[in-house]
Amino acid sequence: MTELQPLVRDNIRLAATVMLLREGVNGFEVYMVQRPGRGDFPDLHVFPGGKVDEADYAPNICFGLEDEVASRLLGVAAGGLRYWVAVARECFEECGVLLVRRDGQPVVFEEPTAARFHDYREDLLADKITFAEICTAENLQVDCSRLGYFSHWITPEMAPRRFDTRFFVAAMPNDQATLAHTNETADDEWEKPAAALANKDSGLWQMIDPTLRSLETLSKYKSVEQALVDIQQGDHLMPLTDALSRQGMQTLR
Repeated sequence: MTELQPLVRDNIRLAATVMLLREGVNGFEVYMVQRPGRGDFPDLHVFPGGKVDEADYAPNICFGLEDEVASRLLGVAAGGLRYWVAVARECFEECGVLLVRRDGQPVVFEEPTAARFHDYREDLLADKITFAEICTAENLQVDCSRLGYFSHWITPEMAPRRFDTRFFVAAMPNDQATLAHTNETADDEWEKPAAALANKDSGLWQMIDPTLRSLETLSKYKSVEQALVDIQQGDHLMPLTDALSRQGMQTLR
């Protein structure tokens, strides 16, 4: 097997982020969280996400995508599916949403199931179980077909901690609700992309460049369906300029 990328190289840590999208009462919305006033990027409004872990390489729990294809989409030699699993895991950890299927079909989380997965979530955050172990125990697979690869950013050299981050988008499952974890986030809300940008302009929110550029891209769409079609086809990104390169934006692959 071709060797996977190291999780850390030259002080740069592999990471993955997901933008959950839904049709809200007043239009197309994206889910955002506020980081606690500690750790990496304190107080910032961001999308759910975090570091890629060794246990995220679990092709056996993936539905709808092979590692060879995932790796080609990202421009890596092997192990591309790690990012899809990392995104699904982080989404579950931070906002309680499961981007999974069972026997190829969407999963409906009724009350007894929801209580059981609450316990799974706490055990996952406490490192008592891996996401792959949860999926295996519950006969679940990460719904890779739901996750569209959006962009690639590497934190600029001047930052004290650097991340090599792949951004993804996913439609919010109809039968689930977000529930931010208080250890992972300080606040959370659904917001229209243009309104989120206005919150930054008014000084209400703090955001870094990858988040701002992502919101700018999303703000040009009128619906979740339109956004997902363009993103799956790779027809969504703004041109990569010298200024964006200095902020850390990379080519898709």
